[in-house]
Amino acid sequence: MADLNIPTAPAIEGAAHLHSGKVRDLYELPSGDLLMVASDRISIFDFVLDTTIPDKGEILTRMSLWWFDQLADLVPNHVISTDVPDEVKGRAVVCERLAMYPVECVARGYLTGTGLLDYRASGEVCGIALPAGLEDGSRLPEAIFTPATKAEVGDHDENVSYAAVAAAIGADRAAELRDLTLQVYGRAEAVARERGIILADTKLEFGARPDGTTVLGDEVLTPDSSRFWPAAEWQPGRTQPSYDKQIVRNWALSSESGWDRASGQAPPPLPAEVVERTRSRYIEAYELLTGERW
Repeated sequence: MADLNIPTAPAIEGAAHLHSGKVRDLYELPSGDLLMVASDRISIFDFVLDTTIPDKGEILTRMSLWWFDQLADLVPNHVISTDVPDEVKGRAVVCERLAMYPVECVARGYLTGTGLLDYRASGEVCGIALPAGLEDGSRLPEAIFTPATKAEVGDHDENVSYAAVAAAIGADRAAELRDLTLQVYGRAEAVARERGIILADTKLEFGARPDGTTVLGDEVLTPDSSRFWPAAEWQPGRTQPSYDKQIVRNWALSSESGWDRASGQAPPPLPAEVVERTRSRYIEAYELLTGERW
């Protein structure tokens, strides 16, 4: 496993730190509920950068909360309250403790990323045969459910077949997660399209309450968990402009950064101009999707 460079989580009075990921810190509250805090950290190529993106954690939190409201009639979510300690106000939620399913639930309406790599190798994505002649950025005939393993932090998720999911969690539960994932994608894709944004794909996580109810958890439909493209600039056959951290990836791989990806060392600190452009891109996505001013 790679050394991710995740900093020590800050202490929060009355909350016990449980776990830190690339972006989020998770704590347990005296009630037994969880406090999920979105930091301003940004990661690329399995490295958490020393440079942070101001307001990123709050943008992700507010965007997730907005989407949870849009999806409330489709599936319950894990949010209990936004009444959180002052030091993390705006970037944290109190949420239910769920038994999380060991699968990343991915819906794709367009072909790109690891789906494109699988398609070029086999003509399929997660065992689903696709038409010949598709390119990077092609719209699929219909959205598809392409699950992945839920890897440990620092390891890579791997695309798996639907049959593998059914074997892991049972046929009925697998069908429920597939159907919910595609319903959420369908709703969100339509909402985004009305606002001039293409939702190419998204990753969702679900868990179960003690009574067996399936609940949508983690973050939802943010630039960190989804590919959002400007609809007016969509052009299959190339890498699409996107509302995410592609600006950071491009800089790290450029001669300007001086970074050797093969060195095993983390990329150098980001220039102020790259930080501001990235922040602006996240804010633009938030404002276009929600209709709210940042």
